[in-house]
Amino acid sequence: MQDKFAYLQKKHYLCPRKLDNTMIVTANWKDTLASLLARFDREQVLLVVDAAVEETVGEPGWNKVVIEAGESHKTLDTVQHIWDELFARTITRHGVLVGIGGGVVTDLTGFAAGTYKRGISYINIPTTLLAMTDASTGGKTGCNYHGIKNSVGLFYPPLETVICPQWLRSLPSRQFMSGWAEMLKTGLIDDTKNLWSRLLNFDVEASVSDDVELTGLIKDCISVKERIVASDPQESGLRKALNLGHTFGHALEEMSLDSPSPLLHGYAVLYGLIAELYLSVTLSGCPKEPLQQLTQYMLHYYGQPQCKCSDRERLVQLMHQDKKNAHLTDINCTLLHRIGEPAINQCISTEQALEAWEFLFSL
Repeated sequence: MQDKFAYLQKKHYLCPRKLDNTMIVTANWKDTLASLLARFDREQVLLVVDAAVEETVGEPGWNKVVIEAGESHKTLDTVQHIWDELFARTITRHGVLVGIGGGVVTDLTGFAAGTYKRGISYINIPTTLLAMTDASTGGKTGCNYHGIKNSVGLFYPPLETVICPQWLRSLPSRQFMSGWAEMLKTGLIDDTKNLWSRLLNFDVEASVSDDVELTGLIKDCISVKERIVASDPQESGLRKALNLGHTFGHALEEMSLDSPSPLLHGYAVLYGLIAELYLSVTLSGCPKEPLQQLTQYMLHYYGQPQCKCSDRERLVQLMHQDKKNAHLTDINCTLLHRIGEPAINQCISTEQALEAWEFLFSL
């Protein structure tokens, strides 16, 4: 019976839910995708394509639906649009979704796949640095709801994730730096390959001219996340280390959602890292050097956050609604004892949060 089940999974008559999905690094994503989809009925394939890369994707030979990216489109309405396309094309549980785009698109694709007919397979083809190193790996899927980031979703890993660094050649600088912030976070929580120093010293302004080193850094960051996720798939322990910078960062991002130019996720995380490193120094005994290094890096490459001290109260209100909190009165953070040694489940007070915001906005 076990052998039969394994055979059915391999043939994709049942949707695999393994958490150690394969990362495929390739120079030709179309050929790789064609190889992966060869086992599926062509009419049972639906591509979910980011409008930003629709022209590059072209007409690949499978059915596709194009959706707008950006946090303002990361909604249940967009998920419903994908569901409607799946039903209209009579996709069965033997079908497969393919998300091609940034993190919003891969998150929505995974959520639609995980909820359609109680789960079908999906493949991620991330086209931004943020999606490659964060959103498309680890199985977190979902959408925003009531203005709260990723408040509706599920853990549902992809069948495969296809990494093609050539996508980054046409990526706008701000989008690149957004993804780079998540890589810096990875270097702070795991420094087994001297990752933090390598990231700080990499020439991001000439990044596309050094594919080899950049690809190596991307692989190392993804490997760190995969290793953590494999040990804690449901985020009950160590996986919370990946939330470094996100409690403060998500609050900034959520506050900006209704503005004409919402804050990019990676920029929000970078600012969140500054605030949480400040608390790491004051509460967890972390040396000052990482905070000083990242502050200089922020001022050089990211600029100061466009917020004022008068925004602190609203930001703290948003932090109290964070999904990581165990109780309504909690603010749960990941802090740092030192580089490579994260401190998870750190509850901070409203006063400590206000102090960290004041430090960030004073820079």
